[in-house]
Amino acid sequence: MDGDCEMMKHVENFPSFQFLALGQMITGLVVLFVAKQIGLVDFPGFSFDIFGKIWPLPLIYIGNLIFGLGGTQKLNLPMFTILRRFTILFTMIAEYYVLNVKAPRLVQFTVFLMIFGALVAASDDLTFDLIGYAMILLNDFCTAANGVYTKKKLDAKDLGKYGLLYYNSLFMILPVAAFAWYNGAIAKGLAYESWGNPWFLLQFLMSCTLGFVLNYSIVLCTHHNSALTTNIVGVLKNLLVTYIGMFVGGDYHFSWINFIGLNISVSGSLVYSYVTFKKPSTKLVVPKKPEKPVQTV
Repeated sequence: MDGDCEMMKHVENFPSFQFLALGQMITGLVVLFVAKQIGLVDFPGFSFDIFGKIWPLPLIYIGNLIFGLGGTQKLNLPMFTILRRFTILFTMIAEYYVLNVKAPRLVQFTVFLMIFGALVAASDDLTFDLIGYAMILLNDFCTAANGVYTKKKLDAKDLGKYGLLYYNSLFMILPVAAFAWYNGAIAKGLAYESWGNPWFLLQFLMSCTLGFVLNYSIVLCTHHNSALTTNIVGVLKNLLVTYIGMFVGGDYHFSWINFIGLNISVSGSLVYSYVTFKKPSTKLVVPKKPEKPVQTV
């Protein structure tokens, strides 16, 4: 989802993020349908019980799209990437209650360090936007829920990773299209004056395609690892974006408190990554016994 939002920054004058979300969903459906027809991928055919198998992923999926793409338009890139750190905290909590796993204490400490830095940076954000903050935090909640429930559905092996991607989009495309038509988002998108510009068309198609590629990568990483590991990878990618966003885009306003908070959060990310990956054989999370949580290092 972070990649979708950053691409939207490059098409920042486009009037409707919901139109872009529809484009990403349609692209995913077309790619997976064609790939299944020619035998590159396989997933179950449609049946009426599939909706029950995939629920609540469609609802979480659309929340991710709406809050992620919408919130990005209201925040500068450094603050966006820092506030996304809350996804990791929400993921740890969700894994504990939904998947019965618990992160080691050192990992928990680095997460709280990232959150502390984010709060310090937010306390002196000169471009503070309440709606933007609320949208990103809701996006964090949806991202955490999506990762945890995706892992749960993948472990159940009912639909597989391709089935999850395909039916997520299939079940939600009509509600999203109806909502976008009702609030005028489709009309705004179609009326955009740059449709005849080849460079804009290339950017729009790239955003739709890369949105699907990113969703597939997230599901694939979660399939082979955990929801928490997937978010760690996202943190590593966002470190560079945090600093580049200070110089590119023109929407970051420097202040020492904000800058120090950003660096505290980034430091937590680096320690988090070091602790997690210095021993590849060490598990990130450990099972929780029914009667009492068990904690290992």
